[in-house]
Amino acid sequence: MRMSTNLIIGIVVVALGLLAYGSLFTVSETQQAIVMQFGEPKRVISEPGLSWKVPVFQNVQYYEKRVLNLDPPGENILLSDQKRLIVDVFARYRISDPLKFFQTVRSEETARSRLGTIINGRLRQILGNSTLAAVLSDERTQILRDLRENVDQETQRFGIALVDVRIRRADLPDETRESVYNRMRSEREREAAEFRAQGFEQGQRITAAADREATVIRAEAQRESSILRGQGEGLRTEILNNAYGQDPEFFNFYRSMQAYSASLGADSTYMVLSPDSDFFSFFNEGEGDGSAAR
Repeated sequence: MRMSTNLIIGIVVVALGLLAYGSLFTVSETQQAIVMQFGEPKRVISEPGLSWKVPVFQNVQYYEKRVLNLDPPGENILLSDQKRLIVDVFARYRISDPLKFFQTVRSEETARSRLGTIINGRLRQILGNSTLAAVLSDERTQILRDLRENVDQETQRFGIALVDVRIRRADLPDETRESVYNRMRSEREREAAEFRAQGFEQGQRITAAADREATVIRAEAQRESSILRGQGEGLRTEILNNAYGQDPEFFNFYRSMQAYSASLGADSTYMVLSPDSDFFSFFNEGEGDGSAAR
């Protein structure tokens, strides 16, 4: 009898343990849960901790409470200025309403697909009204703000709150990039040729001004030198005239000595002149007074 009672107590304890195990569940800080009964949501649990459910008849669907990342593939978008641009965006979102999320998309995989489609659609719509210059300038901040607001309004009906969306990369397609590069190179070559022409023209003006100034300086120098030379010649003539007036005989002698020195200074100088020539007058005088013998 006692053994039968212990067995019954053990069965009851095991049953209660299984009942507690099937009835209790834990929601962590990074999760939120929906209690389901036969596929229908019964209760949403957003706070972490220990909770309960009806065993066998109910089960729990868990969803992330943390911010999730989405990295959709890049899109080839035609801008308003007919420029094509490959735009790669990424988004961060969280499940703000688990019940609405379950009723509309059910799983995170489906939510990623729907959210990626919405982002790319709104991105095409907004960038389709923008130019390449706007995307690459400070207007990009306003474009991202408009994109975030439009996508957030669209995703609220799925129980998703958009935290942020950013353009990671905005590149031109290869053929467009090559065309832009060639156009930029042609523009730079044109500017370089224009700068070279302007530099050559300025160099010509500087050279002409320098030549003109040099000509003026040389003319002034020649004029000054001619004036000084004339003044020197006049002073020389005046000195010679004064010297000649003081002693004409000595002056003639001095001039003759200078002529002898200039004409007979070389070792191989030959002169054919008459002995009675005025050039040898002082030599002849020397022979008459007997100086030649000495």
